[in-house]
Amino acid sequence: MNQPPIHYIKAEFIETDTGNKVSRRATIAGPQNIILGGKTIISNGAIIRGDLRRTGPGHAVVISVGRYCLIGEGCVMRPPYKTYRGNFNYYPMKIGDHVHIGANSVVEAATIGSHVEIGKNCVIGKFTIIKDCARIADNTILPPNTVVPALALFSGNPGQFIEDLPETTQETVETYTKQYYSRFQPIEQ
Repeated sequence: MNQPPIHYIKAEFIETDTGNKVSRRATIAGPQNIILGGKTIISNGAIIRGDLRRTGPGHAVVISVGRYCLIGEGCVMRPPYKTYRGNFNYYPMKIGDHVHIGANSVVEAATIGSHVEIGKNCVIGKFTIIKDCARIADNTILPPNTVVPALALFSGNPGQFIEDLPETTQETVETYTKQYYSRFQPIEQ
């Protein structure tokens, strides 16, 4: 099952020491508060809001992304927020390894596990928790505080459980994300 390479113009991406490939057309606000685990691709037009952090002293990791992740074109990732005892605050977002987020999705989750696929045009509400090996179908809206169990497919508006995913999901997603990264090849322009 050899798939063709996905070409990108080398000058339009920055490659880090750990193999992250970040589009120059992505908006990375507050990069000092964002951790990328390595071999992660951030596509054109993606917006990652690391500048939205808790008030007060100290260095805070706002968004942590694992290895072999893909943040699709036009995605918006911002940490969840709430007012607690009269104080407005942002809370950290943690994303595991081998997570693909489809184009134009908006993510305000608290936690996304590993081996998770989020489709295109999804809205992942504030403080949502998506467990390992889950899949969110295209155009799904998950309301705030939704918990998606491991190996579950959610779809719809509001997003709800559709079916259990096979036990092989972890291996399938891991293979797919690694192949996607290796197929993502630069061309000179």
